Formats: sequence, C-alpha cells, structure tokens
Amino acid sequence: MAKARAGSGDGAPSKERPAKGGAKERPAKGGRTTPPKATREVNKRYTAPIPKSVRQSPRWFGPMLLILLVAGLLLIVGNYVGILPGGTSNWYLIGGLIGIVVGAMMATQYH
Repeated sequence: MAKARAGSGDGAPSKERPAKGGAKERPAKGGRTTPPKATREVNKRYTAPIPKSVRQSPRWFGPMLLILLVAGLLLIVGNYVGILPGGTSNWYLIGGLIGIVVGAMMATQYH
C-alpha cells in the first residue's frame, strides 16, 4: 500500500492559507521591512551648499605649499651632498621631512 500524502483527507492538518480580507495580516517578525509611506519620517533638515568664496584657498596657499615641498626636498638633497653649513646633520633631514609633510598636508586642503 502506498502512503497517503499530508492534506489529502487522511486527517492531517491542511496547509491551506486563510482567505484574504477576513483576517488581519501580522507584520513580518524577521528581517528588514519598509514601513508604509504614511508612517515614514521625512528628513526635514536642509544643508545649504557651501559658498564658493569659502571653498577657495587664499592666494598665498598654493605658492606656500610648493615652497615647503621644494625646500624640504632641497634640505634633504643638500644634506646628502654635503653643501649645507655645518656638514651633514640629522637636523637637516628632520627639517626637510617636516617641510615635505606639511606641504603634503596643505595640498590635501587646497581648493
């Protein structure tokens, strides 16, 4: 004899869905759900655009960052070549690295 399938009249509970309209639907318990448009909060904050006068760097900013980069490079090269007063020194290397780092940091803020 073959086994009867579930829900085929053998007394097992049926897996039919209840009729729509009569029963209230429950919200999903798991996962993300998007609430209806009527209940969603609308972002009422407004961020004004930044004026161009604020976004522009001063006229001295570009030349200063180039001077710092070139001066730092010249300090390091001059120290290795030995043309700086006092001979080779770690302080020239530190000064050159500081000039390069400050120039690079200024370059990230340039508009």
